[in-house]
This record gives sequence, C-alpha cells and structure tokens, in this order.
Amino acid sequence: MSAICVAVGSENRVKVSAVESVFSRVFCDVRVYAVKVNSGVPPQPLNDETIKGALNRAREALRNCENADMGVGIEAGLFRVADSFFDFQWCAITSRDGMTSLGCGPGFAHPHTVIERVIRRGEEIERAYEALTGVKNIGEKTGAVGFLSKNLTNRSEITEMCVIMALIPFINEIYGSNAIMAQTLTRPSRLTGDEL
Repeated sequence: MSAICVAVGSENRVKVSAVESVFSRVFCDVRVYAVKVNSGVPPQPLNDETIKGALNRAREALRNCENADMGVGIEAGLFRVADSFFDFQWCAITSRDGMTSLGCGPGFAHPHTVIERVIRRGEEIERAYEALTGVKNIGEKTGAVGFLSKNLTNRSEITEMCVIMALIPFINEIYGSNAIMAQTLTRPSRLTGDEL
C-alpha cells in the first residue's frame, strides 16, 4: 500500500498541520507538502472570493507538486450576514482524477470595531487583531477565534473542521466510485452500522 501524497496550497503552519492531522486520522500513510501558491483573491477575501481562493489554492498546489495525489486549499474570509460579518474557513480538495469537494468550518462574528478597520481602512483581519491584542502573527497561533472565545476553541480546531467537511465525499462510498478508491487507503471506520 503506497502513501497518499497531499499538497497544501499554503506554507501557513496552522493550515498544513490541520491537513496532516485530519488526513492521518483517515489514511494509513500520508505525506503532506506545503506549496507556496497564489490564491488569486484579495488578501482579505469577502463572500464568494473565499471559496474561489480555496479552490485556486487546491488546484495550484496539485499542479505545482507532481507527486501529489490531492491538492488542498484553505481560505478564511468574511461573509456578510444581516448587519454583521462572519468569519468562515473554506477548504477545497481536488484529486488527480478530477474530483473536487468543498467544506466549511464553523463561523463566528467579528466585533464591529474590527470590521470597521477591515472594511473602512482596508486592513486584513490578522493585522486588526494584532493591533487589538498585541499578538504578532495571531493568525498562525490561536487566531482571532482563540482570542474572541477566550481559548474555548482556536484556529487549528476550526481549520481541521473545514478539512473534515471537504474530505467527506472522498471517504464515504455513498458519494460514488471515487470514494471506493479512498477506502483502500483508509483506516477502519470509527462507527459501525450498529452505532449509526
């Protein structure tokens, strides 16, 4: 049984670690490569730009890493909901055989003071939180969600969730023949039919 090779369209250690963590829980032998790519979207994506950025990252990672079986792109962005802006992370996974899936992690609202800095002044979320908290590179640590939730959760956990959501069609045979290929590389399921 050969290793599955996964190219992550980022050098951000939170994103790469999330992919390593999730894929190693599913597949027996995984090799993960960080690949610097251009997302093709603004540094602070809004709404559908976020999904486009995740898709671009996945495709570029796969294209730029010839030994990869799958490309993974993760992009965080702001989505307007009523009078608030919510932060969601989207993950795109694409395989050499052309299958692509998307998954979204849990979202949370940013305070209006932060959104004002982002929308009116054009700052990135990370820079706004660095100014607010004094924590440099907060996005590569607990993230804004760690600060806002008082560490009830953190960026690593919500990044792992979006990767899990995007991986579902690759690991469950109900989605079709592509998932059957993945079954040969997967660890035994944690749930049996009796538990479902």
